[in-house]
Amino acid sequence: MSRVLSSIGVVLALYYLLMGGEYDLFDVRELQGTRAERVVRIDSLYAVLDSVAAWADSLETSPHVIERVAREKHGFIRPGELLIRFVSDADGEEETAAGESGG
Repeated sequence: MSRVLSSIGVVLALYYLLMGGEYDLFDVRELQGTRAERVVRIDSLYAVLDSVAAWADSLETSPHVIERVAREKHGFIRPGELLIRFVSDADGEEETAAGESGG
């Protein structure tokens, strides 16, 4: 009888170890999976952050990057260059507008 009670006690202790408490075994596995996904997401965000930091550094220190951004985004041109812009009309067709810089 003592062996039976001991065996039942061991089984109950194992059950409580795996399924009892605030988190059971299934919750722990789910949390481990969630943690792994979040670690991957954090690593990818750090990569994006590094890329943005490098771009910001280039914008602050590189005259070539500053000139490229000014030319592409704001349409700046040098004297004697020709600026061509493609503008979409309401029908979805593209029209070409050309202007010449000069003094």
